[in-house]
Amino acid sequence: MSQRPNRRVLLRLLALLRPYRLRLALAGFALLLASGSVLLLGNGLRLVIDNGFLAADSQALAKTLGLMLGVVALLAMASALRYYQVTWIGERLAADLRQRVFDHLLTLEPSFFESASDGRAAGEVASRLTADTSVLQSLFGSSISLALRNLVMLVGAVVLMLVTQPWLSAMVLLGIPATLLPIVWYGRRVRRLSRTSQDRIAELGRYAEEALSGLQTLQAFNHEAVDKRRYGQRVEQAFSSAVARTQQRAWLTGVALLVVFSGVGLMLWQGGQAVLAGTMSAGELSAFIFYALLAAGAVATLAEVAGDVQRAAGAAERLLELLDTHPTIQSPANAVALPPARGEITLEDIRFTYPGRETPALSGFNVSIQAGERVAVVGPSGAGKSTLLGLLLRFYDPDQGRVTLDGLDIRTIDIAELRGAMGLVAQEPVLFSGSVADNLRYGCPEASDERLRATAVDASASDFIDALPQGYDTPLGPGGVQLSGGQRQRLAIARALLKNPAVLLLDEATSALDAESERLVQQALDRLMRGRTSIVIAHRLATVINADRLLVLKDGRLVASGSHAELMTTSPLYRHLAALQFGAEASFAI
Repeated sequence: MSQRPNRRVLLRLLALLRPYRLRLALAGFALLLASGSVLLLGNGLRLVIDNGFLAADSQALAKTLGLMLGVVALLAMASALRYYQVTWIGERLAADLRQRVFDHLLTLEPSFFESASDGRAAGEVASRLTADTSVLQSLFGSSISLALRNLVMLVGAVVLMLVTQPWLSAMVLLGIPATLLPIVWYGRRVRRLSRTSQDRIAELGRYAEEALSGLQTLQAFNHEAVDKRRYGQRVEQAFSSAVARTQQRAWLTGVALLVVFSGVGLMLWQGGQAVLAGTMSAGELSAFIFYALLAAGAVATLAEVAGDVQRAAGAAERLLELLDTHPTIQSPANAVALPPARGEITLEDIRFTYPGRETPALSGFNVSIQAGERVAVVGPSGAGKSTLLGLLLRFYDPDQGRVTLDGLDIRTIDIAELRGAMGLVAQEPVLFSGSVADNLRYGCPEASDERLRATAVDASASDFIDALPQGYDTPLGPGGVQLSGGQRQRLAIARALLKNPAVLLLDEATSALDAESERLVQQALDRLMRGRTSIVIAHRLATVINADRLLVLKDGRLVASGSHAELMTTSPLYRHLAALQFGAEASFAI
């Protein structure tokens, strides 16, 4: 992607402007009108000097100045229209691109954002959505408009220069090709440095997000000084990249101005000699100087805009990389319709290895779960318990084997239908900005207020919700940080209950709670699991010993299955886990 020519990158972005062809045409018309008005001023200047000042004709002077004033008024209106239209187009493009990239990101599997070394961390991707699209907004909202305006001015000025004084025009025109060389040379360097600069800025955003999201831990370990120093190092790296890019752009602009205005100076000397010799009028020389300065200024502006284009090309590459990333987990083209789910699940000969790892997370895994069965999954850390939930939700697909829901391979089911049949309560529940009601309705937007309150009661959450300043309309803020762990967990349970899933997935839902919160959450979970297929991952065996069946995992394999009493006699690993938690004697008595 980094080797793709600028032309192809920017042409892909221009395709986004197709819906706004009318505005583009209007902006183009205004641009031509404004440029033509400026070019007319040169001829007006010639008439003012030759027919007004030098001819001492006040009437002709007044008439010419009046016409020039009309041209200026036309120029002002056309420029205002052009500015509004191109700015609107730039803002619209940035908004559309942000929306398109965000929509696409939501189709990618979670594993995409786990490759931080490839610039895929969520903070860095968020930076692309903001900083990079702002660069493109500036390009399409002003830089390209300036480039087109100055290109028209350059062509018009060159034509009028040739009409006015062909031999003098050659001196100015010789400077234009000489200016293109540094534009091409420095432009490539600016593009490369611009991409590096954008990457460094994205790294700044990622590091800051990581530090601020973990601020309590950071401060608890007195890590402020270290993080300030590390962030400062990244700031300096970003600054150095920006300075290097700016230095190249400065050289680009300076060399272009030097070459072009050197040609203008030579032209002035030659033109002055012609006026003194009587072969050119003062008005013609003034008009020619006006056109020459327009041409020189246009070339200088084009050289500067070339730097903007190179910088935008670097930002565009980063965004298009995201759009070009195809999700590996997709709904099938001809998805099988999922009837009302009963919740019968089977995993047949499953083998799965996380990307970038060598050891399988699950290997030779087989299990069948009946509809309405309450199954607990236990085992040491790293045994593959959470991987099981990830496969059921199709965050990943197995390398071998298949997962079925009610006899249907889940890869043949539309992902939205599959996940609609499942409810997840995670160990660390994620709440979003918005009110309590917004978070509860997350999986069921159409739920009525009455159903919302009934669900909160079932989840043992209604008491603390009613105690909030605005009840169900209380804004939670990012992540619901003002709520306790138990309150957040009960909201997550209510959210899953409101969705009314056929299959309930609980991932360590009570592991981090105090005794009272755990009691309330466990009561809510018991109500939530009634009549549903439930798969509960637990480290604390006391919360799952009454499950219909317990699955014991070790090193990605199912090593035992049965009730608590059966496993205490048949599974050494389960007996060991129970002894660690309950004590050797108590474990046999439970």
